[in-house]
Amino acid sequence: MFSLFYKKIPGLVLGLGALAAFTVEALDATAFDQPYQPSWNSLNHRQTPQWLRDGKFGIYTHWGVYSVPAQGPNSTWFANHAYEKTNSPERKYWEATYGPLEKFGYKEFIPQFTAEKFNADEWADLFQKAGARFAGPVAVHHDGFCMWDTRYSDWNAAKMGPKRDVVGELAKAIKKRDLKFVTAFHHAENWFYFPTWNTNYDCGDPRYSGLYGPIHEKNALPTKAFLDDWKGKIVEVIDKYDPDFVWFDYGLKQITESYKQDLLAYYYNKAAAAHKEVVVSYKFHDLPPGAGLLDLELGQETDLTYYEWITDSTVDNGSAWGYVKGQGFKTLENLIVNLVDRVSKNGYLLLNVGPKPDGTIPDEAKTLLLGMGAWLKVNGEAIYNTTPWLVAGEGPTQLATKTKENKGKNFNENNDLRYTGQDIRFTVNGNKLYATVLAWPGETVIIKSLAPKYNWPGLYPSEITSITMLGNGKELKWEMTKEGLKIETPKTKPGDFAYVFKIERRRPF
Repeated sequence: MFSLFYKKIPGLVLGLGALAAFTVEALDATAFDQPYQPSWNSLNHRQTPQWLRDGKFGIYTHWGVYSVPAQGPNSTWFANHAYEKTNSPERKYWEATYGPLEKFGYKEFIPQFTAEKFNADEWADLFQKAGARFAGPVAVHHDGFCMWDTRYSDWNAAKMGPKRDVVGELAKAIKKRDLKFVTAFHHAENWFYFPTWNTNYDCGDPRYSGLYGPIHEKNALPTKAFLDDWKGKIVEVIDKYDPDFVWFDYGLKQITESYKQDLLAYYYNKAAAAHKEVVVSYKFHDLPPGAGLLDLELGQETDLTYYEWITDSTVDNGSAWGYVKGQGFKTLENLIVNLVDRVSKNGYLLLNVGPKPDGTIPDEAKTLLLGMGAWLKVNGEAIYNTTPWLVAGEGPTQLATKTKENKGKNFNENNDLRYTGQDIRFTVNGNKLYATVLAWPGETVIIKSLAPKYNWPGLYPSEITSITMLGNGKELKWEMTKEGLKIETPKTKPGDFAYVFKIERRRPF
């Protein structure tokens, strides 16, 4: 194995006795700086960064030109549906509000995307107060409008609309607060998002291809020029802003694998040379197992998994993603219990917020994020720096294993699910076992999974040294029964939802 890491030195043979004289000069620097080759054999051995394993929770933002019309149900697909579906609600709203699409195209929204109240430090402060450990923007969405100062297109936020380098400003503000920096990329979908084959619209005019994408026949495969542009933009962001997390949307599936391999090898090698831990996420099977971190859109696993995964979800109560006028929001309870549920099953959460076109974050979203921060300030030790336990949890309330879209655990998020005082989730850190009850259990709780029994040791009574509830701190009375560990709850609730019992243990014998 040593032959992988040193240069042959003429006249020198290294035996076991000579290893003490093995010097740094004999090491092959390129072997360390370029440990990844652009092949799946080389790329599928990635380890999840320790900062992600410890941090669990992050925030990202869908903010761009689509924030101006601010129409749903999914604001980021509003333009696609307006351009491609002549009888769609999106087209009807567009033409009733702005006039015929042939005369008022998507590019006309850019001057209205002013961002006059955008303050990267205010955003970063909010994300930090929310308890996020990583954060960042969507760098470019399906619409092709880049949110950084790029040499690949004049259609970017530094030259048009805000006339500011949004990615650059957020990178500086987020890193200044010791949060890891996220950049998300959707521009693979730009190939099909606008009907560039239709010359009735501005997207069919080659003068605007820098925004709408190159003109091509419908259902044509991406060209080399498009793929070069796709990779070049990501490499530029990596080089200029040094993200810790590169997130990909589902359009990654249509990028030919050699480009994906080249991009991953470049990013991973650059991180290795800087002795830095980074992560790439992907959806469905757009990368082979081990080459990145699986992302479940608006979904979560139904049980503890052997592999790690992350969810991209959003504070709104549907799938608006970007700002939508009059949109509803999830409840704070929903956001917290679903964070707990995901972490217990070996998952992480990347939560989306959609700012307004002026750069302000909706008040409802701010309130939710600050509420998450307040809960994490009390109960965060059951989330941060933990690992899953032997089982994820117990209780009667179950997620659906399949959805009407037949996409399995993607889109199985259920905003109407109501957990009970019998629904419990586990995490562990050292000798501390955390049992989070997702609703107030009453005067006592019985944790069935902790009962010692044949084929499942649970906890021996002799290994429990104390039980407290986070936010209260006083030792609680408990006893081990045949049904499980029975704990008397505090007289007063330390919060409004998701209550954490901290069970401290020692070796039983």
